[in-house]
Amino acid sequence: MKRRIPLIVGIVVILSGFGYLVYGGIGKNLVYFLTPTELLAKGPSAVDSPVRLGGMVKPGSVKWDPNALDLRFELTDGQSQILVHSTGAPPTMFRDTMGVVVEGKLSKSGIFESDNLMVKHSNQYRPPAPGQKPEEMYKTLIHEGQN
Repeated sequence: MKRRIPLIVGIVVILSGFGYLVYGGIGKNLVYFLTPTELLAKGPSAVDSPVRLGGMVKPGSVKWDPNALDLRFELTDGQSQILVHSTGAPPTMFRDTMGVVVEGKLSKSGIFESDNLMVKHSNQYRPPAPGQKPEEMYKTLIHEGQN
């Protein structure tokens, strides 16, 4: 009987730890993003709240000023769009119709002020063929992303 008590206590501790991870710990650490429609549906409560916003860059909406490092574009989910303002140079592969996730806050004026801009890219890595320049690989990735 004395041998079973430590075994039972050990099993209870392991199951409690597993239960915490499943019901509490993991859920709090998962990072989600909202779509423009979901963010706008929150109304005034969305203003000045840090959030991740995901969607596609609306074609023809990109305005980039390299001298001021000022980027503006519209992010859409097909139903709604939000004007995004970001400072700093955008990622090399950033372009129209690309999937992006931005982190930041919605301002009172309705512009999403982004602190961080992440682009969706291919999850396939292919090294350049012998003699092929990396710049040629970028052209291939951009072409694949438009299909």
